[in-house]
Amino acid sequence: MSQVIVERPSSAEYAQPFERYVALVPDIDVLAALARQTAEVAEALSGIVGEAERFRYAARKWSIREVLGHVIDTERVFGYRAVCIARGDQAALPGFDENAYAANASFDDCPLDELLREFGQVREGHLSFFRHLSGEAWLRSGVANSKTVSVRALAFIMVGHVRHHLGVLRERYRAHVTS
Repeated sequence: MSQVIVERPSSAEYAQPFERYVALVPDIDVLAALARQTAEVAEALSGIVGEAERFRYAARKWSIREVLGHVIDTERVFGYRAVCIARGDQAALPGFDENAYAANASFDDCPLDELLREFGQVREGHLSFFRHLSGEAWLRSGVANSKTVSVRALAFIMVGHVRHHLGVLRERYRAHVTS
């Protein structure tokens, strides 16, 4: 396990739109925050079964399953960016269209418990990766979606992205999601 202390990224280490995610992470230990989220997501979505998993709070909004599927897709994209940048890859990494990804996925056909398991597996892989980074690797920056981002910023963004969507689920899907 890494003994490196991962300090909070400066605002120069990520694009301004990601500030809303980084701001949701006051935690001192980003690795511990990453590790806790699998259980937090499972707890928030516990008790949702059957057709409730496909609940949408409005027309053309994602279902609960689709929200979690989006979280998984985004986790993979951010994790891939972190791997590339930490390893010194200088290639500019592409952006992604979250709505196109969701439209081309079949998340509503996948039971919530399977999506929760998948999220846990993807997150555990990222945790293993992050735990073995050197201090130098955490500080590396690269370009993703035409914007500069550091490895440590990506870790904070990953935590904040999940917290953001848990908040949306609690606020807009409140009849189905625990608090």
